[in-house]
Amino acid sequence: MSAQSEAGAVAEILALLYGITPTSVNEGPLGTATRNYLAVDPEGQKWFVKAYPPGTELDEERNALALGETARAGGVPVPSVRRTVTGQVIGSDRGLSVSVAAYIAGAQTAEGGLSGGRWAAVGEAVGHLHRVLALHPAGSPHAVPAREVCDVKRAGRRLRALLADWAATPPSPDSFAAWAQQAAAQRLRCLPRVAAKLERLPATLTAQVVHGDLASPNLLLRGQTVAALIDFRPPGHRSAAWELGRIVLDPRTVLARPDDWIPGLARAVDAYRVANPGLSAEDLVAVPRVAAGYLACSVYPLSVPLNDPASLTPALEAYGRARHEAATLLWERLEEAEGVLRDLLR
Repeated sequence: MSAQSEAGAVAEILALLYGITPTSVNEGPLGTATRNYLAVDPEGQKWFVKAYPPGTELDEERNALALGETARAGGVPVPSVRRTVTGQVIGSDRGLSVSVAAYIAGAQTAEGGLSGGRWAAVGEAVGHLHRVLALHPAGSPHAVPAREVCDVKRAGRRLRALLADWAATPPSPDSFAAWAQQAAAQRLRCLPRVAAKLERLPATLTAQVVHGDLASPNLLLRGQTVAALIDFRPPGHRSAAWELGRIVLDPRTVLARPDDWIPGLARAVDAYRVANPGLSAEDLVAVPRVAAGYLACSVYPLSVPLNDPASLTPALEAYGRARHEAATLLWERLEEAEGVLRDLLR
């Protein structure tokens, strides 16, 4: 279905299932796995509509939306979900399934990086989120081995598999795939050093229900404040330190502010601690080491040219290179960053 014809189908679903007769339905921000639309109702209110492709596990999407609603009920800035006239969070008709949420006006994603007061605002928002989700019925926070957070052995297996695939089908010279092949080989060679650095993590880290995909496209900012957290994943337990580091040490932030990311990290961690005093100082000091280890052990998006070449875009290529470069900067200044956090958390 083309975007234009799907927009017409979305308009029909909104009228039939949601009680919204839109005056317009236009394509919205690009989604990773969905096609997104912006609808306007007769009162001028804007609605963000997410259309799921065929084959989507809708129960998983319902669970993700429910997790966002739990966070919103706890005071976390999350867009309100519009339910169907029968009370469903996802409406389906004629082979098309959609969810509808309030549109967050005047906001931008965090893909431009953090600066100024945004560091503390994001740290506070993530701390608030984790404090609320620590009470989720899916399970209380608990300790997990640090090796599960940054799994060097699994990274080695994945990198070797990628390199074997490229050996069978060599990429074109000067392509992103060729760069990715070289980066994967370099990353594999560095894994023993990475493993040694990760031995200095605490034996265990705290895992709990988290957002699950708190990357910069899913954090909306308005000025120096957090406007909304969007696109939750279904409830799952992951390291709280990993999620905090993933967003405040986003590669684009680190590269854009090579001299400012350590004091910025400290401001974010300080605000997080105030909002969520339950997470240990050990976990918080581990944030930059976990972030660096996670980048070193990740095969994304190096794997994209092989596994999903149609989704490869210039923006994703730039992001892949940024992840690789940022990992080097994080390792180079890791001791300094940890020292600043230790002093802060005494």
